[in-house]
Amino acid sequence: MGSNRREFLSAAGLGIAGAASGGLLRAQAANRPPNIVVIFLDDSGYSDFRPFGKPPYPTPNVERLASQGCRFTNFHVPQAICSASRSALLSGCYPCRTKLFGAHGPRARGLDPKFATMGQVLKGAGYKTGVFGKWHIGDQPETRPPARGFDESCGLMYSNDMWEFHPQNPQAYAKYPLQFWENGEIKIERVTKEHQPMLTAWYTEHAVDFVRRNKDNPFLLYVPHSMPHVPLFCSPKFVGKSKKGLYADVMMEIDWSVGEIMNSLKSAGVEDNTVVLMTSDNGPWTSYGNHSGSTPYREAKGTGFDGGTRSACIVRYPKQIKRGSASTKMFCSIDVLPTFAHLAGAKLPENPIDGRNVWDLITGKPDAVSGHEYYAFSTGSNFEGVISGDGRWKLHLPHSYRTLVKAGNDGMAGTYRQDKIELSLFDMDADPYETTNVAAKFPDVTGRLQGFADRHRTQFYG
Repeated sequence: MGSNRREFLSAAGLGIAGAASGGLLRAQAANRPPNIVVIFLDDSGYSDFRPFGKPPYPTPNVERLASQGCRFTNFHVPQAICSASRSALLSGCYPCRTKLFGAHGPRARGLDPKFATMGQVLKGAGYKTGVFGKWHIGDQPETRPPARGFDESCGLMYSNDMWEFHPQNPQAYAKYPLQFWENGEIKIERVTKEHQPMLTAWYTEHAVDFVRRNKDNPFLLYVPHSMPHVPLFCSPKFVGKSKKGLYADVMMEIDWSVGEIMNSLKSAGVEDNTVVLMTSDNGPWTSYGNHSGSTPYREAKGTGFDGGTRSACIVRYPKQIKRGSASTKMFCSIDVLPTFAHLAGAKLPENPIDGRNVWDLITGKPDAVSGHEYYAFSTGSNFEGVISGDGRWKLHLPHSYRTLVKAGNDGMAGTYRQDKIELSLFDMDADPYETTNVAAKFPDVTGRLQGFADRHRTQFYG
């Protein structure tokens, strides 16, 4: 991972293609299924980037991406915790189907191999596949990236705080060194505070190089960044760059990464035939105060409120998605796999999945809907409620949840307390912040969503 190699990879990814060869590449690309790029952040708040929020630091590359595609303001994940969210994205299944809940620690088996991943589905359709970043859906030979459909891979097997320097529970991870893997082999036996600042850059360089080498094939590029999950780190060239604190520096480097990946697609002559989706695995971990992002919605990571499950999302595909558009249509991360399988002409997994092809909704076809009667949300193994398929109504079943009492500072966690919510219906069009229970006012809607919840509980929770 020396600096010369990094400089070479960056230069390679940004190389200038001649006009004639670029035109030929574009013509060839037009005759094959689209490439697919998924940029998946870790604990990024809904408002961390413009144009979703107004952060005190510049994010020009994400803004440019949004100006070239569609901004989705009602995209959700089914569970606002690391492993469960990543598994849902890659398998198209609810956590209650795969039984992958919460955040898995070192040496965890993770996602059962009987559930196919996006990598396996698209590789089966002839795609070259690469994942560069945080995996976190299995740390055993049969559940690591090479066994799960990815031709190339590098990164951490789990969260970057699961190491000997954990601020609250270091002894839990002391005997399991945090390792950096590449293509099925350990490249760094013990990731230290000297390595962590380079994670975003390393993932980006691998991604850019992957695009350069695979421009003549349809490809799936999955970039699940470790940041901005705590502990926060950024490379030396971004330290202090924002003049607004470490979190802002980290977000500026992620924005840079988005720009590098988009530049590599352009240099390779494939940007017009590439679908790019950017979002986050869940909302911000607000316990960490100035080391966390922000959301306008209720609560945050680790809850079933929209502050946890609603993530900013951008989808870019110049051939079919209107530039600079915005959509309030709801869809969920479980829909990504079947939607991309449709675009790739790939067969859906033999195992049951819960997501649906929502490409018509993403491309803004009139009257397009998700096809779901409801979406379910949960925290850990606790089923907490359902949202109507059109996103208007949200029903919380009675459950307890954590709420922040006092935020921490500079990498130290704050404190939570447990609170409870009774059976509550929210009109998300009129009240997106989940403040006013209207269950008594709309008994028919409450009854209909309770019926969905009962059916879901019977099917998945016995």
